[in-house]
Amino acid sequence: MTDVRIIFLGGVGEIGKNLMLFETEQDIIIVDYGLGFPDAEQLGVDLLLPDVGYLKGRSEKVRGIFITHGHEDHIGALPWLWEEVGAPIYATALTAGLIKSKMQERKLADKIELHIFDPDEHPTLTAGDFSLEPFRVTHSIPDACGFAITTPQGVIIVTGDFKFDPTPDDGKVTDKDTIRRYGDSGVRMLISDTTNAERSGHTPSETEVNDTLTEIFDIAPGRILLATFASMISRFQQVIDQAARTGKRVVPMGRSLENYVKVARELKYLNDPKEVLLTAKRADGVPDNRLVYLVTGSQGEPMAVLSRIANREHPRLTVKEGDTVVISASPIPGNETAVYRVIDLLFEAGAEVVYPGLARVHVSGHAYRDELREMIQLVRPQHVIPTHGEPRHLALYADLAVEEGIPRDRIHRVSIGDVVRLDEHGAFVADQIDVGTIVVEGQSVGLAHDPALRDRAAMANDGLISVAVAIDMQEGTIVSGPKVSTRGFSVITSDPELEQGIDDAVAEGLEKALLLGDSQGLHQAIRESAQKYVFSRTKRRPVILPLILEM
Repeated sequence: MTDVRIIFLGGVGEIGKNLMLFETEQDIIIVDYGLGFPDAEQLGVDLLLPDVGYLKGRSEKVRGIFITHGHEDHIGALPWLWEEVGAPIYATALTAGLIKSKMQERKLADKIELHIFDPDEHPTLTAGDFSLEPFRVTHSIPDACGFAITTPQGVIIVTGDFKFDPTPDDGKVTDKDTIRRYGDSGVRMLISDTTNAERSGHTPSETEVNDTLTEIFDIAPGRILLATFASMISRFQQVIDQAARTGKRVVPMGRSLENYVKVARELKYLNDPKEVLLTAKRADGVPDNRLVYLVTGSQGEPMAVLSRIANREHPRLTVKEGDTVVISASPIPGNETAVYRVIDLLFEAGAEVVYPGLARVHVSGHAYRDELREMIQLVRPQHVIPTHGEPRHLALYADLAVEEGIPRDRIHRVSIGDVVRLDEHGAFVADQIDVGTIVVEGQSVGLAHDPALRDRAAMANDGLISVAVAIDMQEGTIVSGPKVSTRGFSVITSDPELEQGIDDAVAEGLEKALLLGDSQGLHQAIRESAQKYVFSRTKRRPVILPLILEM
């Protein structure tokens, strides 16, 4: 019987960059193709992409890319890396619309082969050795699904991002019947979302958010500014409905948010029967107490609309007394400082700020522990792989799975690059492939260069010292310099002797290198002598930039 290999190129041990492969000797399918966002130490990096180098030389085996839903961490890498594979893409209607819009921005929309499926029709999607049945799940964006993948080694259930919300905003609940049907017939492996493995109980329902919004819309004296994720279409619908109820108009602001609104309206996943939506230009002249702004920036992103408003840098909007600002999102781990900085600025400007620490203005799209248990009980798998979580989430999910009767040796905690082999004897990590991270900086895309990122962090922390020197290479003598210049290194201003000390240390190091005839090592001589001296005096490690003029 043919073995199946499951390879994770992202989405385990991290939140984001979701991409997993299922492979036999003849065929490969891909589930999700997402991006991630840089942390505070990855300065200058705009986006993180999964490394799909493993697929080079194997792209002819790829039968399809199957997408669970339309969030950036599941579709965002497609515009950047789809051409590395060039395979057909399968998605629900809304997800397909968002993908097409993104591909248009990169002038790729006419090149892709995009297939739309409706999970409620229970289609069978055939892809070589694999067949997939999508099943609907409730998440924080409409049209989300998981997949039941029939392989030569049995059925694998991929949950996607899910929760069991009995009263979702669009009325479409997670399809427990289909999941249970597969559980009854036997499932070899469950690959499950673990994002909220720390949280006990059940995820609160979207109806609780709507109750809070009702109160806010009824009592807000002036403008309402609601910041949320650009893809939070269910929240947009709640805001539109509340505005229609109270006679207000809604203005979407932020390029990505406006794009999601546009696509969702075109595909009728967002309804505006009373035509309350306005463009920013048409909002001029509308009284403050009738205006609602939907904006980006719920994570404190510096260039997003809410941050620019808070910093008084936005060309159209300035927050003022009487405004009510709603932060309808919980901070992603690592973003807390940026989010609360924006909240503080909004309070200082006189706004009333409502955020998850004060009221139920956001609920997660991911299952809490009781829902994760329920999924295990429905599926009753032989093996489990926790995914879509940081290391603590994976570990806590593993403990939960043990409590539900899954033997510890059948719970496979994997890392990016791990190759899990599923055969008639069981499942085990059989190999590890070399996987890096691709970074996007502006329009440039390439593998992350760790030394360069370390240099950026060092410059941010300790500054930069440039050392310029002119050298007569034939005579082996210093003609001019060393001359020291600094950026972001304030110690020199309080220690005037330090600059002369650096000059002397560098001159000594260069003279030794020149005496040895080591013309190739002059840059290193400058770095080492300057670094050693500066650290001995300051206990700081600025980046040293040698500038050598050869005479």
